[in-house]
Order: sequence, then C-alpha cells, then structure tokens
Amino acid sequence: LVERCIAGWKEIEYEVMRDGAGNVITVCNMENIDPVGVHTGDSIVVAPSQTLGDKEYQMLRTSALNIISELGITGGCNVQYALNPDSFEYCVIEVNPRVSRSSALASKATGYPIAKVAAKIALGYTLDEIKNAVTKKTYASFEPMLDYCVVKMPRLPFDKFISAKRALGTQMKATGEVMSICTNFEGGLMKAIRSLEQHVDCLLSYDFTDLDDSSLREELSRVDDMRIWRIAEALRRGFTYEEIHEITRIDVWFIDKLAILVEMENELKAVGRGEKELTTELLAEAKRIEFPDNVIARLTGISQDQVKKQRYDNDIRAAYKMVDTCAAEFAAETPYYYSCFGSYNEAKQTNGRKKVLVLGSGPIRIGQGIEFDFCSVHSTWAFSKEGYETIIINNNPETVSTDFDIADKLYFEPLTPEDVESIVDIEKPDGAVVQFGGQTAIKLTEALMKMGVPILGTAAEDVDAAEDRERFDAILEQCNIPRPAGHTVFTAEEAKKAANDLGYPVLVRPSYVLGGQGMQIAICDEDIDEFIGIINQIAQEHPILVDKYIM
Repeated sequence: LVERCIAGWKEIEYEVMRDGAGNVITVCNMENIDPVGVHTGDSIVVAPSQTLGDKEYQMLRTSALNIISELGITGGCNVQYALNPDSFEYCVIEVNPRVSRSSALASKATGYPIAKVAAKIALGYTLDEIKNAVTKKTYASFEPMLDYCVVKMPRLPFDKFISAKRALGTQMKATGEVMSICTNFEGGLMKAIRSLEQHVDCLLSYDFTDLDDSSLREELSRVDDMRIWRIAEALRRGFTYEEIHEITRIDVWFIDKLAILVEMENELKAVGRGEKELTTELLAEAKRIEFPDNVIARLTGISQDQVKKQRYDNDIRAAYKMVDTCAAEFAAETPYYYSCFGSYNEAKQTNGRKKVLVLGSGPIRIGQGIEFDFCSVHSTWAFSKEGYETIIINNNPETVSTDFDIADKLYFEPLTPEDVESIVDIEKPDGAVVQFGGQTAIKLTEALMKMGVPILGTAAEDVDAAEDRERFDAILEQCNIPRPAGHTVFTAEEAKKAANDLGYPVLVRPSYVLGGQGMQIAICDEDIDEFIGIINQIAQEHPILVDKYIM
C-alpha cells in the first residue's frame, strides 16, 4: 500500500528506555543529515539533534515515550521518525524494541550503557535502583545531557568494490561506522572524516573542479558517499544555501556548517598565495574546527613541522574533555575523553603504575572486523591483570573496546599520527601495543617510534620482515620453503611484462596490506591495467606485487 512519499523529510531517532514499573526516559535523540530516503546506517548522523526547535523536540520525545509505554516494552527501544520540515506533521518510520546499531551509537555518544541497563531491567530492577556507572552518584533514571556534539559517519566499501553502484538508498551498504566527539559540529565532522581511513582528511579530498556549474548541479542531486564533498564544491563556487537545500533537501543549518569549513580552506589558501600571514588567531581557529596539521600545511604551503612548531610555541594544543552523561553537573568517575582545542584539559594526570597504550582497529571494513577489536580488549584485560594502567584509543561506536569500562582510560579519537601524538604528549605511556589493531594500528608503528614510544610484543623490525615482500622472500629462500613465483613492480607496463613471464592467472596486490584490500586475480592484460589503476588511485609508498596464482 503506497500512501504518500515522505522522501526529503527530516529523519530523527529517539533511543528510549522503560522499566517494569513504567518509568520512561529518553537516552539520546539523533538527527540524520541526509533526509528520509537514505538508510540511517548509510547516513551521517549527529547527536543530539541540531536543527529541531524546542516544540518539535518535545513533541517527538513525548511521542516516543508514549509509544514505548503503550507497547509495554521493558528495556531499550529505538523509534525513528520522519518530520515534515515545513510543518509539525510527523510519521513513525519504525520502532525497534531491541538493541540496534543506533543504540550502540547512543550508548557511546552519551556514556549511558543501554545494553547493561536493559539487562538489569530484565532482571526486575527499576531505573531508579540502577546506579549510573559513569558518575557513580546518579541513577539510570536521569536522562543524559550532552555538552558536546557527536558525529557518526558510515564506512562504505566502495574503495574495495570499485565498480559497485555508489548510490545510497533504503538498502544499507555500509560495513561499519566511525564516531567522533567535539565541542562543535564542524570539528566533529572533520574528525569523523579522517577516522574513516579512506584517504580523506578534509572537504577537498575529492576533486570536482573539472565539472562545470550545470554538471555540478546535476551531481548534487545524486545521493552517494561523496555528497558532502560535492556540496562543499558548490559552496566554493558561490551556490546559495537555498539552491543547495532545494536540490539535496539537507537542512540549511548543515549547509552553513560546511560553508564555515570551506571559508577556513579559503583563508588558509590565501596564506599559501602570500596574501596574508598564518596568524596565531587563524591557526587557533583552524584547530578549533579540527583542521589537521597536514591539511593546514598543504593549503598554506608551510611545512607540517613548521605548523606544529607554531602551534606548540603558541600553546595551541589538544585538550581532553570528559564524557560524563550530565553536562558536567556531576564529576565522572570513569575517564572517557574526547579532544578539542581552545579549552583546558580534564584528563587526570596519573602516575605510579606503568602505562600501556593499546591502539584500536578503527571502523569495521571488509577484511578487518570485530575480531581485531576483541583481541585489543583481551590484550587490555591481560595488562590490567598484570597491574598496568591501560589506555585505549579507538573511534568505532559498535565495538567493545570503546565501552568506557574496558580500559582505565578511553580516548575516542581518530587513529592518525597527529591525534595519537596529542594523547602520547599527555599520557607519556611506557609502551604501545600495535599488533591487535590490524592494519590501522600497524600503520602507526613508525609514527609511535618517532614519538619515542616503545612498541611492545613483536618488534617493528619483525613486522616489517613479514610484510615486506622482498625481505620475506629472502627468509623463505634461506629456509628452502617453496612459494609461487612472483615479481615486484611499480608500473602497469612492468606488471604486464611480469604477468606474461609468469603466465596468467596472476595475483595483483599492493604490498603491506592485510585482509586483501586491493587484491585481485588477473587473467589478462586488460585486468592488470584496471587493477593497477585502482591500486594507484591512492599514492603508494610500497611496490605492487605480481605473483603466479595457483588454482
């Protein structure tokens, strides 16, 4: 039965809890940046909602509490709404009377452990009997209050499936997601972008400059994973907010926030053209909205080391704030931190016990899933048993490692050298563990060694011997171990020559990968051209391997 189309309405979710006695609270409300029409798992989501007026917020909250009460649900429940942006009309899209991915996000966004509380409710406890694990003073019947902004971005697998349709609709395509926390939306978005690990670090990462204005207008109506980058390009060309809103149905508030990021790019580019200085004020503002040093360096033409030095000289450093479920009304007992610039540090200085830093595995993607995450968790527990103080850095809301009670300290941050270094500066760990975080953590080995953090477990040298094809080959040679014949190449021409020498089919892949990212079986020269093209879309520091493929 098709009654009407609600595409283009705002999509809002409420995460609500109810106990057996009928007490009800909302844990978190979330707003999708994409309007109705894109699955919430493929949307960029912000919590708490940013564009609702008080009347709309209260109306939907009351509705959600009425629904959970009427259905008699005990435990957690997720209610999704479509809200007409031009009136107070709304529809209920769906009600999930269970823990969903949205509940995991709401838990991590607020510090309110939904699954744990729901389990206690199932045992017959009421909300006013369950202690809040974060404050240890308040109870689960207090609604969480947020004094920060949370941004969730989906991790879509189009870097692995190059030829797949990128269009997003009501059928979910994301394999995982990242979450970031900041004191402003722009900063949250910038952090989330670099947490994705898809070789994007700002709104300039995809290039649409070759499109003329009318083609760009057409492209804006496409709903896919590059949409916010297209909107940024439209803003650079002076498209009006109204025009972009008409085409995309994305709220003008979000378009304005993207415009603020574009304005900062222009300021930094002006420095690069020599039209202005990189003043302390400009640098502080760029950092407040979370422009990483490498992007500032790229836009201004000043070296990254110089940008970092100017930051440190003027005391522009990351400060860490706490997630405390109550907007700082009560002190948090569990250290659960996010970074921001231009504030004071709340991360407690702890000395005495030896500290170990465990690097998480980032977003779930093809070839890198929750098994890495749970290895990090077990490693953390083992260190705790031995009396170490444990610190986890990760940005994935769906995983156990980002529960606030796994490690002694949790930093919810992007896993990039700069973000990790800010934490290392404050915590000064005695060692770091990289071998349980998959590709993500191994990539940070070199950066950690430069920061003077010893790598525990397998030495970086030995990891390199296993990952580097030529060194590994030498070991196999030494031990007389047979293996498929292979060549190391850099260009498509060399690869085709190698493939013809070896005889098809061959396996083509970048060296230094886990989980088969960019790995393909080629059966003819055309395949090699295509695959090398895919591999080289991303600047390669390492050669490409062509091995005989044995059926």
